[in-house]
Amino acid sequence: MIMFTSRRLGYGLLVLGLVASFTFLTLRAIPGDVVRLQLADAPGATDEQVAQRAAELGLDQPVLSQFLTFMSDLVRLDFGTSFEDGRPVLEHITERLPATLELGLLALVLGLLLGIPLGVASALKQNSLLDQAMRILAVVGMSVPNFWLALLLITFLAQWFGWSAPLVYASPGENLGQNLTHLALPAFALAVGSMAGVARMLRSSMLEVLGSNFIRTVRARGASEWNVLFKHAGRNSLIPVFSLLGLQVGSILGGTVILESIFSIPGMGSLIFDAVQQRDYPVVLGCVIVYGGLFILVNLIVDVLYAIVDPRIRY
Repeated sequence: MIMFTSRRLGYGLLVLGLVASFTFLTLRAIPGDVVRLQLADAPGATDEQVAQRAAELGLDQPVLSQFLTFMSDLVRLDFGTSFEDGRPVLEHITERLPATLELGLLALVLGLLLGIPLGVASALKQNSLLDQAMRILAVVGMSVPNFWLALLLITFLAQWFGWSAPLVYASPGENLGQNLTHLALPAFALAVGSMAGVARMLRSSMLEVLGSNFIRTVRARGASEWNVLFKHAGRNSLIPVFSLLGLQVGSILGGTVILESIFSIPGMGSLIFDAVQQRDYPVVLGCVIVYGGLFILVNLIVDVLYAIVDPRIRY
């Protein structure tokens, strides 16, 4: 297990380096002058002022030199400083990361709490009216964009019930009730896709397990139906769901970019959204690296959990 974990960490770091390199080169390929964009409020800026500002930001160097400097700083976990306010990028990330992690965790837990019962019920009532309704709901949930669903929720809840989420974000330490109320709608909008994916995967997996020979043997030995479903079939059916969760984390993290901007949540999603508009390269790169690191870490945890859920799996 230690060798497997070390090998996966090495692969993860390699992937993270490739992601950082690709993002760096892509940002440099975007048309437009970052310096002139920053000096837009000073239309009378001279060429000397533009050159001076480019030198301050390190943009006067060749792209290859900028890339080598960026990678050497990245090895030391130095993401540089923001072009906008000159603050270290790591400070921006540490301030915004907790809100994003809370929103993502709420969405993931809500998706599991809704998706697992729906998947189990659909499998136990195969081809029934309930099963067909669940399957349609799952397809719709996987097809609807989360930002569009969020806008519908905001509009209809305001029109039908006169209710809207708080406009000012409060951290859990400041006001837990306001915090949860603020995150309820975006968490649900993010969770719908996860719920649909978990429900479909669990239904398919449970039907396959329930039709296997070892389940017939367990039932022939007189085990209760509860024991058959939740001890034997349920545990084996969860393995594909764990694989799906690793992918759902990436979808949830990607969804936070737009939803945090819609709901005025001061997280990393809104941070990277604003940074892209302002061409704040260091902030964009720092956020992308953190997002990639979280995705790799979650998938590593999922791989380790395989051996816990199914004792037959050994690395």
